[in-house]
Amino acid sequence: MKETSGPGAFTDGFRRTFHRGLGAWPTALLLVLIVVLALPAGWLLAPAFIGPAPVEAPEIPAWQQAPASLSARQGLSPLTDSAPVPLPAAVTAQLEPVLKPDGGGTFTGLVQDAFTGQVLFDRGGSENRIPASNMKLLTAVAALRVLGPDARFSTRIITGPTPDQVVLAGGGDVLLGAGVSAPDEVLGHAGLATLAAATVAALQDAGATGELKVLVDDSLFSGPSLNPAWAGGDVEAGEVAPLYPLALNSARFDPAVTTGPRPQDSAVTAAEAFAAQLKAAGAAAGLTVATGVGRYTVPQTADRNPEVLAEVQSATVGEQVDLMLQTSDNYLAEVLGRMAAAAEGQPASNDGATGTVRAQLTELGIPTDGMRLADVSGLALDNQVSARQFAEVVRAITSGTDLRLRAALAGFPVAGLTGTLDTRYGDSSTARGAGLVRAKTGTLNSVIALSGYVVDADGRLLVFSFIGNGLTPGSGGNKEALDRAATALAACGCR
Repeated sequence: MKETSGPGAFTDGFRRTFHRGLGAWPTALLLVLIVVLALPAGWLLAPAFIGPAPVEAPEIPAWQQAPASLSARQGLSPLTDSAPVPLPAAVTAQLEPVLKPDGGGTFTGLVQDAFTGQVLFDRGGSENRIPASNMKLLTAVAALRVLGPDARFSTRIITGPTPDQVVLAGGGDVLLGAGVSAPDEVLGHAGLATLAAATVAALQDAGATGELKVLVDDSLFSGPSLNPAWAGGDVEAGEVAPLYPLALNSARFDPAVTTGPRPQDSAVTAAEAFAAQLKAAGAAAGLTVATGVGRYTVPQTADRNPEVLAEVQSATVGEQVDLMLQTSDNYLAEVLGRMAAAAEGQPASNDGATGTVRAQLTELGIPTDGMRLADVSGLALDNQVSARQFAEVVRAITSGTDLRLRAALAGFPVAGLTGTLDTRYGDSSTARGAGLVRAKTGTLNSVIALSGYVVDADGRLLVFSFIGNGLTPGSGGNKEALDRAATALAACGCR
């Protein structure tokens, strides 16, 4: 047979060969082939009938597990007097290059070892200077010593001269809130809404009905309500306001707005707010409140013995001192000074306040020779106090024998974190002091001051006071000079 050639012959031959081979496969081998082809499909379909296979839970990382024991205590070690005292020459070498004014004026300063009182740096430390708000440190000491850190001020409602009158009697709380009392707060700790509700309950128990007239008793303070040593521009700018023994929000219209105009009669403002709360609380009890408030005239005789209908109490003096130092509140400082004077049996006036502060410093063993006190907030330019006196006050607070003064420690602003130091210590020259320096600030037009304490690199507690006077107004480098000086102390291993 002649062989054929070409594409058609090749295709026909392949088909014949394939069919012959397939026909020759054993049946068992065909079954094996079918099973092998079917297994992958079975693996894909099986979960739909029998569910997913159990998955082993992953092991929880150690950092996500609940702790089985307390971790080791972290942070600064407890201070001891065994830490080395810095060498005065080494401290001076650190401070002299950085404590320089930006423009005109001069800086004085003093640094002491807190435990021994040893002077480590002294540049004109005994010279009298205008201290600005560092004055509040002196007021804090007087308030804590005379009143005590746990004392509170009461705001009372007493019966009026006639049955249809109630009297709001100020007792020194100028941090009143208009709403309900906030027991976890300092500002607004005592609320006028709470006082009004308690007043309505007492009046109901007494069977009172009809219209009520609210009077205000602000007779606790005496003397001028505005210190003549204060500049008129500072009063107009809202740095302070006329002083009364009761006020809302430390004599602010809004507790969140701490600049600008303030109530010029905080007693009447508080009484009007109380009258509004009394009207709201008394509506359901059939009580109405007359429009407007009046001033209560304290009788000169002992004939009247008013009944206390209701009262609310302020945050503690210790908490108020801390707020005063943190925020540098002039109004609160002046009130605390007058309340300390009243507790000492002195007139609750500016003269009584300054006299009480001086007396308490003297009793504490801090020399007051040459010291001049024109107010107790530091707003007056007539104040004269030395850096040495401030350093001694800080030393008394941090490590002195009168433990009542320890209540002021929390009030010192922390560098870069709290209070009037919260926006400072952020650049490369002062960042090492952030979180370590704790100090009271002071700022007037040509005055700047910083007095506080710091633990140095060797664990030694140091107290300091730096005061600049006659400075060029608006020069930004003066704050930096003080902050660099305090930072140098914090970083000092000056041996």
